[in-house]
Amino acid sequence: MCVRFVWTRLLKIKFKKNYKEVKDIKMTTLKEEATAYEPQHTKNIVDLEAVSVEQEIKKDTRKNKDGEDYAIAYVNVDGIEYRVPGPVLEQLQEILKVKPDLKTFKVTRKGEGLNTKYTVIQLE
Repeated sequence: MCVRFVWTRLLKIKFKKNYKEVKDIKMTTLKEEATAYEPQHTKNIVDLEAVSVEQEIKKDTRKNKDGEDYAIAYVNVDGIEYRVPGPVLEQLQEILKVKPDLKTFKVTRKGEGLNTKYTVIQLE
């Protein structure tokens, strides 16, 4: 009985200390969370209608679900990251050699997984 009293008392003290933090938490139901849930993943440059050649590209090293490191190149458009695969950069490099004044392009994709083929289409 004595141990239970002490444990209960410690919980009350800890709760009072953190009361302000605890009361600011918004409570929702599992149903509300599940319907509003959007998995966090990087989209692909194929998902964009048009891409400017002046778009800033960033490179990063991340971990996959197995904890292994991998390199990624991406552009950030309206706060959303779009992955830029290596073959897209290679094709864009060849196009820019022929047409250095290119302003925008689009990327299409065929296949999936390791058999994915990307095509860079000049727009302007």
